[in-house]
Amino acid sequence: MNLKATILPVVILLMLTGCEPSKSPTPNADNSFQTILTDSTLNQWSGKDGYWRFEEGVLIGEITPDNILIENTFFIWEGNTGHDFELKVDFRISQKGNSGINYRSEPMEGKEFMLRGYQADFDGSHKYTGNVHEERGRATLAKRGEIVLLMNSTSSEILARTGAQESLISKIDTTENAWNQYHIIARGNSIIHLINGQIMTILMDDGASKSVGNKLGFQLHLGPPMKVEFRDIQLKKL
Repeated sequence: MNLKATILPVVILLMLTGCEPSKSPTPNADNSFQTILTDSTLNQWSGKDGYWRFEEGVLIGEITPDNILIENTFFIWEGNTGHDFELKVDFRISQKGNSGINYRSEPMEGKEFMLRGYQADFDGSHKYTGNVHEERGRATLAKRGEIVLLMNSTSSEILARTGAQESLISKIDTTENAWNQYHIIARGNSIIHLINGQIMTILMDDGASKSVGNKLGFQLHLGPPMKVEFRDIQLKKL
C-alpha cells in the first residue's frame, strides 16, 4: 500500500474543512463558538499567584525582574474541551517571550499549575510559532510547514508541506505589539494549527503515548522578563 496516497486525500479534506482564511484577527461571528474567558467566567480558571491578571478582556501573563519564574506554569481552565474541538485565540507576545497554548492536556501529578500534552507553540521571535509541541512529553512533533504522520515515539514521516517558510512567516504579523490569531482544530488523531487563517502545521498522531487529556491552559515559560497576552478565547466542541 502507498501510505502517502492513502493518507494525503484525508489530509487535504481536513485542511479544507472549517478553515476559512482571514487576513487578521477579527471578532468571531460563528455562534457555535463560545467565549470561555470573561469577567463572569474568570472563576473557572486558575493560575500561579503573581504571574497572571485579567484586564479589560485580556489575560496577561508576565515575568518581571522582581518576580522570576523557575519553571513553566499555566493558567488552566477547570472545564474540558472534549476530545474533538476547535479553538480560536488572539495572542500577543513580547520580543523575548516564549509561550504556548496547551490542549488535550492533563495535570502533572504533584506539580501545581503544570500541564502535560499538546501545545500550539509560539514565541516573540516567531522561530517556533505554528509548531506542534508536546509539553513534558515528546517535544516538537511537527514544525511549521510540515504535514507529519507520527507512527510511534521514534518513527515519523513528513508526508508533505503546507507551504514555503517565507510564505508562511509572511502570514504572521511580526511587528512589535501585533496581535495574531491561533486556530487549533483537533479531530480524531489529527491536529491542524492555523495562524491568521493560514494552515501552518498538520499532525496525525498514531503514537501509543499520544496525549488524550481534555484540559486547556496558557503557558508562561521560564526565562527572562516577558509578557504574553490572550484575548477572544473561543471554543467549539465537535
